[in-house]
Amino acid sequence: MVPIYAYLVLAVVLFGIGTIGVLITRNMIVLFMSIEVMLNAANLAIMAFSRALNLIDGHVIVFLVLTIAAAEAAVGLALIVMVYRNRETINIDRFSLMKW
Repeated sequence: MVPIYAYLVLAVVLFGIGTIGVLITRNMIVLFMSIEVMLNAANLAIMAFSRALNLIDGHVIVFLVLTIAAAEAAVGLALIVMVYRNRETINIDRFSLMKW
């Protein structure tokens, strides 16, 4: 049986990779992929604690997070497609839609 700290170390590494991806990338697709990696790292940590404590609540929380991640991906990719059609780039430095 794999100890809980191995899962937690993997979750921390994945979350760190996702955080670095969010902070340094300018490509919107890579940004969304980094967010997905961060959400999966959180899911891994929740599942590790759920299994270690023999609680079923972790499974429910992970299911909720997966649902939110799927919705985020669908809406985010639709927004990226619309931005690409209008601006012909997905580099976040090239446009500023939220500025007045």
